Amino acid sequence: MTITNNELRIRPAAEADAAPLIAVLAEAFHAGPLAEWLIPDPGDRRAVYYRYFADAFYQGLARGQVYTTGDQAAVTIWYPRLAPAPTDSHRRVEELEGIAGAYAPKFVLLEEMFDAFHPDEPHHYLAYAAVDPRRQNRGIGTALLTDYHRRLDELGLPAYLEASNLHNRRIYLRHDYTAGPTIVLPTAGPPIWRMWRGAPTTNDGRTPFPPTRPRRRSL
Repeated sequence: MTITNNELRIRPAAEADAAPLIAVLAEAFHAGPLAEWLIPDPGDRRAVYYRYFADAFYQGLARGQVYTTGDQAAVTIWYPRLAPAPTDSHRRVEELEGIAGAYAPKFVLLEEMFDAFHPDEPHHYLAYAAVDPRRQNRGIGTALLTDYHRRLDELGLPAYLEASNLHNRRIYLRHDYTAGPTIVLPTAGPPIWRMWRGAPTTNDGRTPFPPTRPRRRSL
């Protein structure tokens, strides 16, 4: 199916995009092993996810870089991580309790695990990439990724993300990411694939995944 010019027009997102892009995030992440682990009940999951991704969207606008397409069919949320990011653990727990209610412990655990295994090397972090499920497999997500990767290549900076399923892992491998050691969630949680796209090099090989020392912080 042909991609229209409007679908390929990539631009920074703004507060006016909140409603459609939060919906894209919530719907794109609604299904899958991680979603089912976080919130087994699909009805509860839908309600919690809208609150969770509303928080993610506004956090991205305030502290990161959010991009969308001309028709608001897709969204990416990136964070420059040029130094380890300080986190107010107690405040974040309170925020997640307000967002997820009884499901908050797993959200807290997930974010703690992601933070503990985050690379220290300067990079940009792709926290979320989502395409409207009705518009997937049309190259829209690829266009968003390619545009941002071009910016990173010009800056000579790597990228990092976590892939929550094998399908996404394969997509990112096609975008020159290297798969690193997995994060294994407890209590029968699914594996999470840590992915690294290195800065441009003079050879044709993939950049090795950077060594990471797990960090721990008290809650």
